[in-house]
Amino acid sequence: MPDQQVTQAGSQTLSRGIRLLEILASSDRNLSIDELAAELKVHRSVAYRLLRTLEDHGLIVRDGAGRITLGAGMAALAAGVSRDLQSAALPELTEVANELGMTCLLAVQRDGDEAVTLVSSAPRKSVAVVSYRPGHRHPITRGGPGKAILLELPESAWPADMTDELRAEIEESRARGYAHSRDEVVPSLWSVAVPLVLPDQPPASIAVIHVSLPRPEAEIAARLKVAADNVQRAYGV
Repeated sequence: MPDQQVTQAGSQTLSRGIRLLEILASSDRNLSIDELAAELKVHRSVAYRLLRTLEDHGLIVRDGAGRITLGAGMAALAAGVSRDLQSAALPELTEVANELGMTCLLAVQRDGDEAVTLVSSAPRKSVAVVSYRPGHRHPITRGGPGKAILLELPESAWPADMTDELRAEIEESRARGYAHSRDEVVPSLWSVAVPLVLPDQPPASIAVIHVSLPRPEAEIAARLKVAADNVQRAYGV
């Protein structure tokens, strides 16, 4: 019994540590310890101990105001995730980003109901550059990247809480071949996205995000489809 209790406590600590990293990855700003504790629903002292351990491993760092953000250690870990897919996608994402002047990203489905940014590229020259870090996650039912993933999933694999309005929107998006969104994940941001299907990889999408759309949606989507085709070829499909 004592061994079982130790195992359960260790699993809970690990789970909380992972959840803290997920919260930081999905945030568009650095967070305080109090904010993280509230998100995690634990006492501040518990969050502090978890953060100290993560800090010791270089997975989180503190800014000048003591707020928390992901550290360089996370980048080292992320570099090994789907390395082949990242290598195949990054040149295309960079080309699209620079051509359209919009941040371009590749998102994958995670845990059935979330879209997670695997890799992204910001344009070299743009009046306003939108940062969308790898690891950023949001519900698959919100935002262009998530909705584009839904386009390739059978309805039986859709989240159970999808509304009739959203189901109709996905069917509409399927008919035109791309998904779009505005103000759904980050306020004021537009997104256009297309599905990306690769063997032995989770359902994915390629998307662009910006504070405005420099070209018509259909034209942007057509460029993203070319990029998706190129990624498939580079991946060996």
